[in-house]
Amino acid sequence: MTNKPITWKYILLFSAALIGITIVFVTSSLVKDFEIEERKKVEIWAKGIQELNSSLEREIDFSFISEVIESNNTIPVILTDSSFQIISFKNIDTTKRGIKEVENRLLNSIKNTTPITLKLSDNDVNYIYYQTSILLTKLAFYPIIQFAILLILAIVFYLFYKSIKNSEQNRVWVGMARETAHQLGTPVSSLLAWVELIKLENIPASTIEILEKDVMRLERITDRFSKIGSEPILKEENIVTLIDNTVQYLLNRVSKNKITISVKTNKDIILVHLNNLLFEWVIENICKNAIDAIQGIGTVDIKITSTPDNKVYIDISDTGKGIYSKNFKNIFQPGYTTKTRGWGLGLSLTKRIVENHHNGKIFVLNSEIGRGTTFRIILPR
Repeated sequence: MTNKPITWKYILLFSAALIGITIVFVTSSLVKDFEIEERKKVEIWAKGIQELNSSLEREIDFSFISEVIESNNTIPVILTDSSFQIISFKNIDTTKRGIKEVENRLLNSIKNTTPITLKLSDNDVNYIYYQTSILLTKLAFYPIIQFAILLILAIVFYLFYKSIKNSEQNRVWVGMARETAHQLGTPVSSLLAWVELIKLENIPASTIEILEKDVMRLERITDRFSKIGSEPILKEENIVTLIDNTVQYLLNRVSKNKITISVKTNKDIILVHLNNLLFEWVIENICKNAIDAIQGIGTVDIKITSTPDNKVYIDISDTGKGIYSKNFKNIFQPGYTTKTRGWGLGLSLTKRIVENHHNGKIFVLNSEIGRGTTFRIILPR
């Protein structure tokens, strides 16, 4: 069993998670330390109140006690008597509400909290309740904010990297396609010339016609490759005729005893803005994949439906080996193939043509292992 190499994505994910956990742990520790410090401050404040209450009976530095009490400018505190009636409060905003409303609100907020007991005499007890300061509250939310920022940065970085990667892949495809078109250009021109010379010889017209069609087909394929990377010109075309012509071409090149291809439509004329050369390629590529998937005797059914909401649905179904649901999206990725031969670019380019150049959608509608697959193409009219 071989170990898979750790990619940068996993390293980035692990690093972000480690940083996030560290931030949460450190900040939580600081929050606890601040809570302890605030508790100590309130206890000192409570002692100041207690000393102030007994200052009349003993000789105590009153100014120092007052300074201790007044030093608390951040922690909200509430002083109640033994029957839990509010005597006073400090560092609580009363500008937006009346005093009575604030008192009622404070009484409700302190019901389930543990107070600091303040013994004024043997029979007289007061209680001090306190709330966390605004600074401590902000600090408690600080790790969540930091973690959210890190997450956003990680997502932005990932999308940026993915965009660059897709751009590089597009440049490779365009370069490869145009180079292929360039390399095919010379032999295709030569073959066209040879067809013209053969016409002068005593050769059956039917043979010449088949040869001419194949050479013209090769010329169209070359033209397709040359158009990859540039914005294709779309014209209003009857998609039913286009698909019929493509099917006829395929039927002449498959065993009619094994493969049956049928086309059904709810209308004979369905006009859609298309690039003829590229969309023929789409239909041809999906049908060829369907024929390869059948691996013997089977059928390929094409259903064209025009809907009232100005959309055209093209369902291409086969009785082939089927596709596992986990691979429904993977089959459109560059390089993905189950064949021993091929580059795995057919369906990737098909998706690009349908979605990028024709504003449509293509996906696997359904598939069952051993029973077949249905691809769906949706185009706007």
